[in-house]
Amino acid sequence: MKVLVVSFYYPPEIGAAASRISNMVEGLQREGAEVEVLTCLPSYPKGRIFEGYRHRLWKNETINGVKVYRFWTYASVSKNPFSRVMGMLMFAILLWTFGLRLFKVKGYDRVVIQSPPLPVAFSAMLLFRSIYRRPTVLNVSDLWPTTAVVLGAMREGSLYYRVLAFMERFVYRHATAYQGQSQEIINHVEAFAFGKPHFLYRNLQPAVSGEGDSAATADRSCLRLVYAGLLGVAQDILGMIEHIDFKQMGAELHIFGDGNQAAVIGSYVKTHDCGVVFHGYKPKGEISRLLSSYHASIVPLAVAIKGAVPSKIFDLLPHGTPVLFCGGGEGEHIVADGRLGLVSPPGDYAALKANILALKSMPDVEYEGYRARCIEASRHEFSFDEQMKKYYQFLQNYQQA
Repeated sequence: MKVLVVSFYYPPEIGAAASRISNMVEGLQREGAEVEVLTCLPSYPKGRIFEGYRHRLWKNETINGVKVYRFWTYASVSKNPFSRVMGMLMFAILLWTFGLRLFKVKGYDRVVIQSPPLPVAFSAMLLFRSIYRRPTVLNVSDLWPTTAVVLGAMREGSLYYRVLAFMERFVYRHATAYQGQSQEIINHVEAFAFGKPHFLYRNLQPAVSGEGDSAATADRSCLRLVYAGLLGVAQDILGMIEHIDFKQMGAELHIFGDGNQAAVIGSYVKTHDCGVVFHGYKPKGEISRLLSSYHASIVPLAVAIKGAVPSKIFDLLPHGTPVLFCGGGEGEHIVADGRLGLVSPPGDYAALKANILALKSMPDVEYEGYRARCIEASRHEFSFDEQMKKYYQFLQNYQQA
């Protein structure tokens, strides 16, 4: 089976979006699919086209055995949301030049289209489904424009909101099948695409040899915590460290990542002795080797977001790293029901502090139970390899409703 994946983000870009798409692509490849990727020249999160990709309109390359077709996009370091929208629109337009390769496009058995961003998903759905009539599977990672309203990036009822809402309904209704990262997303899309084949595709982490074998530091008198991921508004790590003095509680928080809060976090840590260590960006492979050396990881959502289940939860499980989850919805139930860590409401710093102290004073046998359940969950209920086998079968066998 030959599959084309259309995504605005892809490595060497960093962040959850690029990581989850590359995991899916390389997982399908290992299952036996011939997979290619249509994406843009990399620029995230710096807002500048990476070295080696500048001064060109397109570039074809092979990454880990996967053929990648890249087209230019408008990249900007501006925090103005209209600059980011311009980048999405430029790629949404330029991807149509790929459609000129008539026989190549006709050769794809499935086209998997990532959403968001909605302008890109809308354009790709028009091209590959409406014009070329290829079987398309919509991969829904976040519910836009709903999420944008919750995060305060958009006003409900505005012109931009109405345009995105139209695009959202269009891609749901025209896809031949869809997949979502949470059951909340599946239920939401089902209201617009009743009866279509669908698949619950969690953003799981491929197992790496040796993960979970090295125990975290036994002594929790100084609790070593970690956050590794995007440093943006949705996570609001800055707000957390402004409200919590980790040193006073006998804890350390080690932060790895990049994003629009990174510079401010770095400055804050330099001027406040609060038990926070900012390491900046580190490659994913390096982070993976470090995770099991921490007692737990904080996984925050600044506000409750419908359908959002942070992929960092699943990244931590193979390492036996318990989760301090700050959020609600499906993520809360996964952590609490599976006893994979402790949960607190989004933005409730008093509750998070109480959970940190509870983890610090927890009997060793109870703490080790959390670690063991994390590893067990990564090998069974949340096994990437098992999910990928079922997903590949879904792509091969689903019938259009």
